[in-house]
Amino acid sequence: MAKNADQEFVEFVIKSIVDHPDDVKTDRSVDEMGVLLTLKVNPEDMGQVIGRQGGTARAIRTLLRVIGAKHNARVNFKIEEPEGGRVMRPRSESNSAARDVDQVVDELKL
Repeated sequence: MAKNADQEFVEFVIKSIVDHPDDVKTDRSVDEMGVLLTLKVNPEDMGQVIGRQGGTARAIRTLLRVIGAKHNARVNFKIEEPEGGRVMRPRSESNSAARDVDQVVDELKL
């Protein structure tokens, strides 16, 4: 089954930003409201896909609107919530400043 430009675009962008690109799945359906692209990713990658305050997801939706306008279609983008809720990513070891602040706060609690 050949994929459409909008679906290929979403898969390319999402696979480029996540840590588990093999877990990226997209479904495309068309109805009277337009095209609906549904995205499923590894629960650990949800934060990267949504972005800070939803910025990444908002940018992807904006670009999909442009692709849809080029093909005379309304494209909607849905990110499926993983089963079991969100998974918190472990703190990276390179984030020493945040770790130092936590240590100082703990020391001040005497």
